[in-house]
Amino acid sequence: MEKSSLPTPPANSNPRARALKKRILQCLMGVLPPMPKVVLKAQEIMSSPDSSLKELVRVIATDQAISVRVLKLANSAYYGLVGRVTSIGHASVLLGGKKMCEIVIMAGTSNLLGKTLKGYRLKSEDVWRHSLAVGIGSRLIANMKKPELVNDAFMAGLIHDCGKIMLDEHVLERMEEFEGLLKDGQQTFFEAEQKILGLDHSEIGFHVCKSWGIPDILTNAVRYHHYPSLSQGNVLSHIVHMADSMAIRSGIGTSFVGMPYQVDDKDMEVLGLQEDEVSGIMDQVVQAVEELAEKMRET
Repeated sequence: MEKSSLPTPPANSNPRARALKKRILQCLMGVLPPMPKVVLKAQEIMSSPDSSLKELVRVIATDQAISVRVLKLANSAYYGLVGRVTSIGHASVLLGGKKMCEIVIMAGTSNLLGKTLKGYRLKSEDVWRHSLAVGIGSRLIANMKKPELVNDAFMAGLIHDCGKIMLDEHVLERMEEFEGLLKDGQQTFFEAEQKILGLDHSEIGFHVCKSWGIPDILTNAVRYHHYPSLSQGNVLSHIVHMADSMAIRSGIGTSFVGMPYQVDDKDMEVLGLQEDEVSGIMDQVVQAVEELAEKMRET
């Protein structure tokens, strides 16, 4: 990977790309997949200091399909519960609200974030594993450096690439153009999106999150997860950016092998991370993804 100061992306002067950007944004609402209400409600509950486990359990129970996936994940090796947990209430008592909220978010977004993206050359499992890796990595970083952001960090990391879902068909239609720009290995896919489509997946991801009603702190982290230094102090964007780079360095859910990835060299300073801490987090992420992805395949 290459380090960069990541200057503000220049406005695209290509009239065709600008027109395409406008069309993509205008069509957004017509093709936007829904975010399960239980996910948004669970996040809202856990963001409130007056929340209760009973309230969270009631919300989970409103969606039978997600409830089943929640129980399967709660019984995964990753959460280390002794004996089989057979009810949402029992799982919530043993795991606590934060972990239950994390499981609900995973269960509720697995179908949404587990789609095959042909334009990005990503199989459904690759998309989900990478999303999971960035969510877990973000949570681990936040837990070490910014505990107050733990819940937000996990969800922001998990949905950071949601814009790719909306751009995939446009990328696929213009694959020859992308391959032409990327063949010399000097540009990132992110830069190619900007030049060809007039916008990148972080920008449309921002609009997607706004449409879903995601809180601003998360939508801004999604918007700036490729250049957090431009986020005007959104620490969460630095966390997600660092977790994203860790996932890519670990080879989790990536495509276009050898393609450069820009890393914001201010992340380590902003987050107060040391290299040995980064290595330790990466090891934990790899193990967690293996354990959770295997359980998700059963759901």
